[in-house]
Amino acid sequence: MARKQIELGEAELAVMRALWDHGPQTVRDVMNRLHERGRNVAYTTVLTFLTRLEQKGVVASDKRDTAYIYRSKVSRQSVTLSRIKALVDQLYDGAAAPMLAQLIENERFTPDEITKLRKLIDDLDNKS
Repeated sequence: MARKQIELGEAELAVMRALWDHGPQTVRDVMNRLHERGRNVAYTTVLTFLTRLEQKGVVASDKRDTAYIYRSKVSRQSVTLSRIKALVDQLYDGAAAPMLAQLIENERFTPDEITKLRKLIDDLDNKS
């Protein structure tokens, strides 16, 4: 069964990052996290984003005392994979190898990152 693509805008991703990095939070907590990252957004704007994310099924809320606590229902990895798949489909007709080649040719990697990349390739070779 194909996975449903998770479509989130830049601001929605910023809200999700706050939830992924710090766990369940109130609207005010999320707003403060966004302020810490240089995003000066109003309480009502954060509430709107959380409501939309809840409607999309990626966030859930629970009422505790006088406030709602929001938590992520999807992992950072599942959102990342969904976005990468969409990018590969849009730009490379579903072929991941040309995208990987483009990244490797145009990025600088630390020795540690190169070691990890080699291990990933070795693991792929061992699977085939």
